[in-house]
Amino acid sequence: QVQLVESGGGLVQAGGSLRLSCEASGGTFSIKSMAWYRQGPGIQRELVAAIDSGGSTNYGDSVKGRFTISRDNAKNTMYLQMNSLKPEDTAVYYCKGILTILSRNYQYWGQGTQVTVSS
Repeated sequence: QVQLVESGGGLVQAGGSLRLSCEASGGTFSIKSMAWYRQGPGIQRELVAAIDSGGSTNYGDSVKGRFTISRDNAKNTMYLQMNSLKPEDTAVYYCKGILTILSRNYQYWGQGTQVTVSS
C-alpha cells in the first residue's frame, strides 16, 4: 500500500534550521507532484511549498527566501530545507503527494511531523 512518511521534525531555536524529508513507498507509481503543508494551532492548513515533476517550485509568501523544497526522484523522496526559522513557523508539517498509478492520479497525505521553534 502506498504511503508517505515524513521525518526530520523537532525542536529548534529561532534562527536555526531543520530539514524535513518525505518518502513515498509501498507500490509501483510515478510522482506527479509533491508539496509541504503546515497547520499551526488554531490555524487552517496552508501551503508551504510545492514541486512538480519537472522541478518547478512555488512557495508560500511567509517562507520565501528561507525555505527550499527539492526532490530526489531516484529515492521517491522530497525535502524541505528550513532556514532562519521563526516561532511562527511552529506547526505540524504534512507532506502531500499526487501519485500516478496505472494512469490514474491519486492524492496521498503523510501523518505529519511536528516542528517547534522556540524564541
